[in-house]
Amino acid sequence: QVQLVESGGGSVQPGGSLRLSCAGSGYTYSRLRMAWFRQAPGKEREGVAAISTGGASTVYADSVKGRFTISRDNTKNTLYLQMNSLKPEDTAMYYCAAGGGGGLTRYEYRYWGQGTQVTVSS
Repeated sequence: QVQLVESGGGSVQPGGSLRLSCAGSGYTYSRLRMAWFRQAPGKEREGVAAISTGGASTVYADSVKGRFTISRDNTKNTLYLQMNSLKPEDTAMYYCAAGGGGGLTRYEYRYWGQGTQVTVSS
């Protein structure tokens, strides 16, 4: 059974930073491509960033390029999302996902966490 548990969400002012973490268990973590998605109220779930199994290859949505950084530590079975220069439009529930093809399409990912809320507001 694959389990993904996100943490690190919270409330922050515009321009601030947060680092999300996603701890994985129940599988060979290093063999799975992983990604972060987000979903705001009333909107579709959208891909934010994806990373290859070894971490050398990353993909970002245009809306977060230059502000967010995805990384992983396979020795700790943990995925990260460093978010800088946060904007109100970044407010959403953030989910980590595993087992996809490395892109930002939600339907390609097999395993999902429960999400962590990020709120950006002054």
